[in-house]
This record gives sequence, C-alpha cells and structure tokens, in this order.
Amino acid sequence: MKKSILLLAFLLLNVIGFSQEKEVKFDESLAKSLNADEYGMKKYVFCLLKSGTNTTASKEETKKLFEGHMANIGKLAKEGKLVVAGPFMKNDRNYRGIYIFNVETVEEAQKLVATDPAIQAKLLEAELTPWYATAALQETLKIHEKIAKKKI
Repeated sequence: MKKSILLLAFLLLNVIGFSQEKEVKFDESLAKSLNADEYGMKKYVFCLLKSGTNTTASKEETKKLFEGHMANIGKLAKEGKLVVAGPFMKNDRNYRGIYIFNVETVEEAQKLVATDPAIQAKLLEAELTPWYATAALQETLKIHEKIAKKKI
C-alpha cells in the first residue's frame, strides 16, 4: 500500500511538472532585430482592400492587372515591407483582402499601395490605418515558406 501511494505521488508530481509551462527566456537580439518594444510589439499599417470603382475593365485586362497585383505582393514581401497579405472569402461588404505593411506611418504605406497595378486601375481601393501588434508577425513569411507545398 505504501509503495502504491509513493508511486501515485511520484506520477502525480511528474504530471504536474510536465503540465506547467516552461518559462520562455527573453531573446534580446531577436527583439532588436524585429524592432520590438519592451512588450514585443511594434507599429505596422493595416490595409483593408475593397472593390474599387472600376467596373468596366475587361476580363483580359482584369486578369493582367491581378497578375501584376500578385507580382507586387511578392516584391513587397521580399523587401520586408509586407508581412501579411491575403484575400477575403466572398462577402457582402465588398471586402477583397488585407495587407499588413511593415512601416510605421500611413504615408509610407500609401507609397507602397500606389505600386499595386490593381489599385492604380481602381479595381481595388485601400483603406489604411496605423496598427500595433506583435513584432513576431514579421517572421510569418519565413514559416509560410516551410509549410507551403505550392508557390503562388
């Protein structure tokens, strides 16, 4: 009986020990490389893409403009200026997608938005607003490349 109680106590202590989260150690060099503040956060600019006013573009023109749109996304991502981009599913609000720009001001983001052929042609329009989020968001593309079988 005594052995059973000791074994049960040992197992219980191990379960408790394993269930407790390990303390994560602060990585100062990583925080600095990501321009994180003391909370591990930083400024970005959030961009909501909506349907634009151009409703007369042909299918061929639209296809070409969206190929340029995708190429521009890739270019901005490689430059580290765009940390997240993606489309919305069909919805009744005319929301088309988002960008999260790795810049601190709306003015900087406006210059980047202006490089998008679909926005230039008014197939899309962009609403920009300052946003504060985890600096780790910048690591998303590195992880995505490891999990995507197919490239866009």
